[in-house]
Amino acid sequence: MAMPQKFDPLYDLDGEWTTQLADRFLPTRELPDARYECVDGRLVMTPADAGANSFGEAKLIRILGPAAEAAGLYVYGQVNLTFNPRSWIQPDLTVLHTVPKTDDEDRWVPGQYCTMAVEFVSPAGRQQDFVDKPRRCAENGVPYFMRVEIVRRLRHVSVELHSLGDAGAYVPLAAATGGHRLQADVPFAIDFDPAELLP
Repeated sequence: MAMPQKFDPLYDLDGEWTTQLADRFLPTRELPDARYECVDGRLVMTPADAGANSFGEAKLIRILGPAAEAAGLYVYGQVNLTFNPRSWIQPDLTVLHTVPKTDDEDRWVPGQYCTMAVEFVSPAGRQQDFVDKPRRCAENGVPYFMRVEIVRRLRHVSVELHSLGDAGAYVPLAAATGGHRLQADVPFAIDFDPAELLP
């Protein structure tokens, strides 16, 4: 008589994931530090960010925070930005125009509260960072998307700011590399040299 196989949520719930199931089964004991995102019920897991990205994220919060707050916005680190119960992403930084009102919203932040998602490109998630996440944010009406790429060994940093165009896709708004200033008036006053994100 065959022994029943042990339940493995990553395998057995493939294609069925929801925020409710994530609350129950994630993170897994085997992958406690992974980033868990979901596309139409399918989990997408990536490892924790590299140290250079982590430093850059913390620095960017300090750079953007005062101007964002002056404009009535809130700069968060990584949150579960939720488009529906079967789809969410975890931007590296998330600028909200509305603070979550309940504990559930604080855990699963509604996408309609987001003014700008910020993604630091990681080697493990280049396809997601350049194509998938911007597309999903645009499809769900997030007005602005910022992408940061740090190449530590070259001490190179580039930052691109995009705004949602009339066709429902992002269009370039501003861009800069280290040694030059990224400047924009929206979604709030932005003015910094990307090189500031390097340790």
